[in-house]
Order: sequence, then structure tokens, then C-alpha cells
Amino acid sequence: MIDTTARVRELNLYRQYFDLVAAGTKTIEVRVKYPHLADLAAGDIIRFRIKGTDETCEVKVKRVNEYPNFEALLDGEGAANVNPTAAREQQLTNIRAIYSPEKEALGTLAIEIVRIAS
Repeated sequence: MIDTTARVRELNLYRQYFDLVAAGTKTIEVRVKYPHLADLAAGDIIRFRIKGTDETCEVKVKRVNEYPNFEALLDGEGAANVNPTAAREQQLTNIRAIYSPEKEALGTLAIEIVRIAS
């Protein structure tokens, strides 16, 4: 059940990460600190969507931590919490393929999430 007072954000997610979130094995979502995410807070709801589909998965935000870069984020949060199927160095390569150095320079967010039962 969704708390009707919680803010709901819609964010796109690649299939491989969506499946991990839906299974409950990915507990840390990684994002760049874009202005529209700067006020993301515990209690908010994120509705992840696979771009171009109607497939969604809802999670509740438990906490948000800011880091100066992706390396610090993976070290601080534990790579297995971000992606339990890939080693730290592979994750760093994958994340940096998504986000340019200019975007990483905005700061990075580790968003601890818990799957909401549908």
C-alpha cells in the first residue's frame, strides 16, 4: 500500500537493474545529484519504469547519502548492495558509461530503497 502523503517520483531504469530492484536484491540505487533529485528524502516513493514500456516497480526510499563521486559511493555503500551480480570495477565502468564525468561532478546519490509489495 502506498502512503498517499508520500511524494512519488518516476525514474527510468535499465532492464538489468530493474529486474534486481523487482527481486529485492538491489538495495542501493545510484544517481547523479540532478536538481530534480536534490530534495529526495526518506519516505518518498520511486516508481521505476523501463523506458518505452508500461512495466513499473515501486520502492520506498529509506535514506539518501551524497558522495563526491562514484568510487566513494561504491566504497561507502558496498558494491554488492548496488549490484550483487557485478564486481566493483565492472560496476564503476558500467556507471561511468551511463554518466559522463561532467554529470558525475554534480555529485552522486546513493538511494537506499526497499521494494513495495504490489
